[in-house]
Amino acid sequence: MELLLANLPIFVCFLLGLGLLIVEVFMPGFGLPGISGIILEVVSIVFTYLWHGGLAALGMTLVILAVVAIVISLALRSVNKGRLSKSPIILNDAENAADGYVATQDMEVFLGKEGVTTTVLRPTGMAEFEGVKLNVVADGEYIPKDVPVRVERVEGSRVVVRKMRVAG
Repeated sequence: MELLLANLPIFVCFLLGLGLLIVEVFMPGFGLPGISGIILEVVSIVFTYLWHGGLAALGMTLVILAVVAIVISLALRSVNKGRLSKSPIILNDAENAADGYVATQDMEVFLGKEGVTTTVLRPTGMAEFEGVKLNVVADGEYIPKDVPVRVERVEGSRVVVRKMRVAG
């Protein structure tokens, strides 16, 4: 019992740090729980080093790495196949074409249309076609603002334009 009380700060830092790292796995980004968990794990290693020596600190580091790896892999496995996959915090819905979702708009309707650049194209910028402003890409040349352009081709959501030659 005396050994447990003497090492209580090490155990508390280890377990709180582990809990915060698990919380961080399910939160978007890298925030306060992850940073706090890492700091608590480092504090537990430092306490182990100060009270028990370098070899014990090395052992503690290996234990922390092993436990964190095992717990995170079990949590991620549970997200995919276990009880956690049925949890409301896990998004299981997918947006696919069969349900009517489209990744990009069909820009083919603008093929061959003529418009005017509303910004400088070097090589990307904006142009207006029949009252619709689009992000466009110049086909290999710098095009100033307010110059007539024609849509040469559409590659997915990328609209490629070319400067129209003015007769005269």
